[in-house]
Amino acid sequence: MKRKTIYIAMLAIFAGIAALAGAAEPLSKTRFAYGAINAYMESTWIAKEQGIFRKHNVEVEPVFIIATQAAQAMLAGEVPVGLIGPTHVVNAVVAGGDMVMIMGNQNKVRYQLVAHPSIKRAEDLKGKKVGIGASMAGLATLAAIVALEHLGINPRRDNITLLPTGAEPLRLAAVKSGVTQATVISPDIANAATSERVPVLVDMAKLNIPFQASGLVTMRKTLRNDPQLIERMGRATVEAVQYIAAPANKSRVIQSLMKNLRISAPEKAETVYGDLVEDLPRSICPTVTGVRSIMKLMVEMGINPKAAQLKVEDVVDLTLCKRLGGDAG
Repeated sequence: MKRKTIYIAMLAIFAGIAALAGAAEPLSKTRFAYGAINAYMESTWIAKEQGIFRKHNVEVEPVFIIATQAAQAMLAGEVPVGLIGPTHVVNAVVAGGDMVMIMGNQNKVRYQLVAHPSIKRAEDLKGKKVGIGASMAGLATLAAIVALEHLGINPRRDNITLLPTGAEPLRLAAVKSGVTQATVISPDIANAATSERVPVLVDMAKLNIPFQASGLVTMRKTLRNDPQLIERMGRATVEAVQYIAAPANKSRVIQSLMKNLRISAPEKAETVYGDLVEDLPRSICPTVTGVRSIMKLMVEMGINPKAAQLKVEDVVDLTLCKRLGGDAG
């Protein structure tokens, strides 16, 4: 009887071990493209550094690829997921691609139009060069045009050259050196530059323009064929945003920002952190009004007139973000 009891107990133990082994999910592995170098990419950096991706059973290799090239890599199947702006999604869909934005990241425009110290007033920009991203199709182009229009400057009428310059640090360097006379950059980079006599001409955060700046993007094919990967990425991203917002994690987030943005002064990093926490999206869904605004601007400014043929639903899928607790604004 005693042997039988031991035997039954051993069977139960082995059954439990087998059940646990069966329940263990295999680790997903993926490359993840982020299309800019600014504080709004912190959710990706912190999820990697603090093991949040691995907690959700996904091994992620974050790779910086300027947004235009990131979109191309995603269309080619080289990168399944990325953080890029909706202009690239719109351009891909218009061209027949199945790219889609599934979560929000930067749900409003916070760019600042900064200028070379020689620019004293808006009129001084006429006939000058304004740095944008890697192509005319990017979000920086739209933001630059909107900021200039706010100053009463029309790029076509006033002979403004929109010069593809690259990522934000490169755009700022071009302004400092006089290669361009103005550009749009995120507040964290702009704040660091003000001490170097780089004036801010327009703070777009104060314009209250509906503007979806960036979000989590994938292909509809990936949504169908590997929903587990996308679910894990989504859940990890939500937890990363919550981690950043939690006051208890402030020092770790600041250290991460200093490392990834190459900020040497702790007080500057503290300012960047404060702005980031304030700007974190209250909803993880892209804003419908913000995406619609982008599409409208793309048509009006001639960046892609075919965007007029699309509906927001052609560009955005809110299924995952709503399931994870988001609210589409």
